[in-house]
Amino acid sequence: MAEAATTKASTLVGKLETDVEIKASAGQFHHMVAGKLHHVSKASPGKIKVCDLHEGDWGKVGSIVYWNYVHDGEAKVAKERIEAVEPEKNLITFRVIEGDLMKEYKSFLITIQVTPKHGGPGSIVHWHLEYEKISDEVAHTETLLQFCVEISKEIDEHLLSEE
Repeated sequence: MAEAATTKASTLVGKLETDVEIKASAGQFHHMVAGKLHHVSKASPGKIKVCDLHEGDWGKVGSIVYWNYVHDGEAKVAKERIEAVEPEKNLITFRVIEGDLMKEYKSFLITIQVTPKHGGPGSIVHWHLEYEKISDEVAHTETLLQFCVEISKEIDEHLLSEE
């Protein structure tokens, strides 16, 4: 019986990753997603309606960020705690603690790391989503990963237009 529970639990835990090629520098992109999250709605107004600092400071571990966003045509909300920030690696990790995702997931972790592209200008944005679904009925998160790709491209365009 314990074996069956272990097998079932393993189907609920998952990871999705993708890389997005951008023209902006790794530092520029990281600065936007770590220190200037409140500007993301300007870069991606169709997807991100508002990003507010609920507690703490922008880009600091332990801070709480509140999002109003549109995913799959539906208005949604998320409250996230910043779990890790490593400026030297252009890395930030968010843990979703409240909101629409928590209706379907026990845990949801989002890590964004940006690295300079080898042999030329631009960067690679690496998105890493780790989650545990509450049940097998919960749909896969591929549309959320595509959402992340689209936001990356819109942030890139925004950063390049500011230069």
